[in-house]
Amino acid sequence: MTNKQRTDLIAKYIREHKYADLRTLATKFAGSISTVRRALDHLEAAGMVRRHHGGASLVETDEVSQEYDFIARNQRHPEEKYAIARLVAEQVQPGMTVILDGGSTTFAVARLIVDKRLQVITNSLPVASLFSEVGSVETIVTGGSIYSRLGVLLGPMCEESLEQVHADLAILGGAGITENGVWNQNALIVAAQRRMIAAAERTIFALDNSKFGRKALSLTTPFEPRFTIVTDVRPSPAVAKAINASGARLTLTGRTRTRPAGGPEVADGDAGLGGS
Repeated sequence: MTNKQRTDLIAKYIREHKYADLRTLATKFAGSISTVRRALDHLEAAGMVRRHHGGASLVETDEVSQEYDFIARNQRHPEEKYAIARLVAEQVQPGMTVILDGGSTTFAVARLIVDKRLQVITNSLPVASLFSEVGSVETIVTGGSIYSRLGVLLGPMCEESLEQVHADLAILGGAGITENGVWNQNALIVAAQRRMIAAAERTIFALDNSKFGRKALSLTTPFEPRFTIVTDVRPSPAVAKAINASGARLTLTGRTRTRPAGGPEVADGDAGLGGS
């Protein structure tokens, strides 16, 4: 097979599947990882794919498709995502079992904890691919059907596998946050996140300010005492009041302040992310 033939086949595969990781492409098209990387570099230069750690995704041109595209969302609000991810990553201690979903801010967290000795449970193919290249993390991938645009596994098999595990911490994203709680745009994602919440001792939602005041298809969960909401800007008084009333905790990045549930404001560095 010539390099051009291989590149054409890779392009066809990504057009059909929207997302592909390096190992799958190398196995399917009889090439080395470095050969696949060169092919993806060529396709990215042509504007067809977006490269990212461990694979590539199809470039989507319409805005609706981009809302469901992992890489498109991963490139939005990068500074806010990093600041939030840094605060969340500080709460992940060596030896923990941590559940990570397929959110773009969650992926930013994953990149900051790759050097910690952890047990990670995830339904995210990009997250699994990231940890597959390091030896300090034991990675458990749920079953399920691939939701290719987001690179996540969903459905009954995913939910059943999550019912069989226990974790110290779940780190999740969301499509919106209101005084009612945290929302998401897909019923299967919501179902998986509910199982993740149930499996974990406590849950951190990593949400940038673009999610404030937004409702999506389904309410994933109302606020609970064992939740922490980590974001970059203080939300509206109604949302902040609902978080505090529930016993959950709101943690802000930067020079803003953190208010533990029912308590006075304290500096970010002085407030933990505790649960019930």
